[in-house]
Amino acid sequence: MKSLKNFLKKFTFKRVGITLVVIFVVMQAFRIDKTNPPIDQTKDFIEVNKPSPEIASLIKSGCYDCHSNETVYPWYTNVAPVSWWIKDHINEARRHLNFNNWTTYNSKKQDKKLRECVENINEGDMPMDSYTWMHKLSDLTKVQQKVLTDYFNSLRTHESGEGKPKK
Repeated sequence: MKSLKNFLKKFTFKRVGITLVVIFVVMQAFRIDKTNPPIDQTKDFIEVNKPSPEIASLIKSGCYDCHSNETVYPWYTNVAPVSWWIKDHINEARRHLNFNNWTTYNSKKQDKKLRECVENINEGDMPMDSYTWMHKLSDLTKVQQKVLTDYFNSLRTHESGEGKPKK
């Protein structure tokens, strides 16, 4: 009786393991599209606002991989289901804010996006921890965060009616 139970445990464990491997292999057939949409530089945030090279570099390294059409896909985006999660994250980030489409936003929306950038940086929500783990250069120091938030605040018009400066 004991040997039958052991046999069934091994057989079941082996079967589950093989099934999981087969599922993982089949998932690899469903690749993500890594084609970036075309970029019109005349609409780009950095091109339009002409920040200093230091600030442009911070924005590029901390924001553009997800919030632009200039995503550089790392090696692990070749492995499903991680690739699916990252692609969904990038699509959502671009829908929320795409620095390559900056001039397509009216001034009120630009102001709101700048305010959100400041809030997200100050709250430690951006760049996301899941991104900075694999992209160490995007992990902003407190000084870099201050430089970036000061820059974003300097561009604000406060037309969005939110986050108005205190007098």
